[in-house]
Amino acid sequence: MDVAATTDLKALYRALLLPRVIEERMLRLIRQGRLSKWFSGYGQEAIAVGCTWALEERDYILPMHRNLGVWTTRGVPLRPLFCQLMGRAGGFTKGRDRTFHFGLPERRIIGMISHMAAMLPVACGLGLAARLKREDFVVLAFSGEGGTREGDFHEALNLAAVWKLPVIFVVENNGYGLSTPAHEAIPVEDVADAAVGYGMPGEVVDGNDVLAVIDAVRRAAERARAGEGPTLLEMKTFRMRGHEEASGTKYVPKELFEYWRKRDPVDRFEAYLEREGVLSAAERKAIQAELEAEVREATEYALAQPEVESTPEAERADLFAPPFLALRAPKPTRRELRFVDAISEALRLAMEQNERVLLMGQDIAEYGGVFKVTEGFVERFGKERVRNTPIIESGAVGAALGLAIEGFKPVVEIQYADFISCAFNQIVNNLATTHYRWGQPVNVTIRAPFGGGLGAGPFHSQSKEAWFCHVPGLKIVVPATPEDAKGLLLTAIEEPNPVLFFEHKLLYRSVRGPVPEGIYHVPLGKARVARAGTDATIVTYGVGVHWALEEAAWWAERGVSLEVIDLRSLIPWDREAVLASVQKTNRLLVLHEATRTAGFGAEIAAEIAEVAFEWLDAPPVRVAAEDLPVPFARTLEEKIFSARPRLRPALVRLLRF
Repeated sequence: MDVAATTDLKALYRALLLPRVIEERMLRLIRQGRLSKWFSGYGQEAIAVGCTWALEERDYILPMHRNLGVWTTRGVPLRPLFCQLMGRAGGFTKGRDRTFHFGLPERRIIGMISHMAAMLPVACGLGLAARLKREDFVVLAFSGEGGTREGDFHEALNLAAVWKLPVIFVVENNGYGLSTPAHEAIPVEDVADAAVGYGMPGEVVDGNDVLAVIDAVRRAAERARAGEGPTLLEMKTFRMRGHEEASGTKYVPKELFEYWRKRDPVDRFEAYLEREGVLSAAERKAIQAELEAEVREATEYALAQPEVESTPEAERADLFAPPFLALRAPKPTRRELRFVDAISEALRLAMEQNERVLLMGQDIAEYGGVFKVTEGFVERFGKERVRNTPIIESGAVGAALGLAIEGFKPVVEIQYADFISCAFNQIVNNLATTHYRWGQPVNVTIRAPFGGGLGAGPFHSQSKEAWFCHVPGLKIVVPATPEDAKGLLLTAIEEPNPVLFFEHKLLYRSVRGPVPEGIYHVPLGKARVARAGTDATIVTYGVGVHWALEEAAWWAERGVSLEVIDLRSLIPWDREAVLASVQKTNRLLVLHEATRTAGFGAEIAAEIAEVAFEWLDAPPVRVAAEDLPVPFARTLEEKIFSARPRLRPALVRLLRF
């Protein structure tokens, strides 16, 4: 394809020159002390501009710090863009994030987070959405060469190749990480060589030749639209400024600057246009003057805007997307179901009700999952909606975010909750922050079978729910009964915010209970009184509810009345219900299976001690597991590690105080 023959070269020149003019203006403002920080893409403009130019408006782009040309070529208005870049009122994130850490779905741009390569799995999710919707948009995602050493790079390439997703991975190889040269971090000359390992084409492109960039991206996009899957493009360029301006460039040899200065993308394209007789020197000067005036006006406008202001109430109000679900009450008809069957029924009903609900996880299709929760689902709903993933927890969760952006309701099964650590960054830095930063609902549910009592050892028995309770933007649910398991999961799937749904493995087949038929919802953040009492309150969740109820029955035979509060949700937790109970009983014990130090019980005990001290007749007591890894031998787990044998002695102390 002759790119020059099919391109409005004058318009392309304007598009290429605009980010350069902005770069020069921002560097001038830094020297004047009017701008504090700038991540420069000076000398790399041909990549961002060329990639964007080559795509269609319906195609998604996931840019990074040095891809200013994506935003300008997509026509993002300069005034609000500069307010964003300068941290002033009128920007796109209300001052909550910097530079290009946000999305503009109306422009089909999804910005980055600071963790390298983290957005590449998100691109896979967007690409999967294109396939599921039978639409032919493609997704282009940027990474630096340093980011290609991250696990998310490999997980994303593998997933895109296995599922033949319409994704173009662009590696912007500018020679350096922050100060580490590429040859000290990457053992090969060309990152594009990695493509063969994933069964996709790879190509090295002259990233300072805007026409070469356009040509490579157009060919990759045609391949993607034809259903032939992803492409890896490595674009060679050079970072002419520091990682950010304060970093400087003293670590870069002078001869490298000289080599790349002669290959400046703007100068090269101007020389080409002059040789071809497309643009005269006078026309170039006129365009330059016009763009400089436009940029000057926009920057002065942004600098004149006030600093961002807000209130704690406004900030808290934007942490979560508001629910768009009218909760359904349960029907009076009930049947006895096992805990595991109640969860399976919730998934089945949600998938029957809404075709946008889909499941992803390891071995969940034909095999039905290791706990057989999804047994028979692939026959009922098909492999498009019941998707086996490779062993890529981070990649699967990142892809779920991309699907959610496109309106799907993905449910990701983490085979064992212990493995959720492999997806930690995607959960706490991507899912959790997205709505607060730029208002995007994140309808992602993560199912995590957790807990001990089965002699499964330290890597299949952990209770790590407290990790996530410290992260604003996540909702944490831990059901204890089959009825709540079904109702809470149906609510979680409709919740426009990320929900971590912890399912205790010990309860799967050991607990049965009445479960309403059909679809109903249990609200998140509402505790239930599992047993009423007057002498002391036990606050717990999950398997702890069953321990507490057994213990309360034992004490009742001896004339002691214990109230058991089942939290059901940890974030948000029902503070009012716990306070009301403590006001009545005047004693509090918090129980959980997880290890004691920094367990969620500490939060409850501290809150009650602070807020309800005058109601207490004894100090709050915590009962939890020993601060050890979960041992494999059942005798060690049950007699040394477990919280269960500590419960009665703790109640004795509490009641005697």
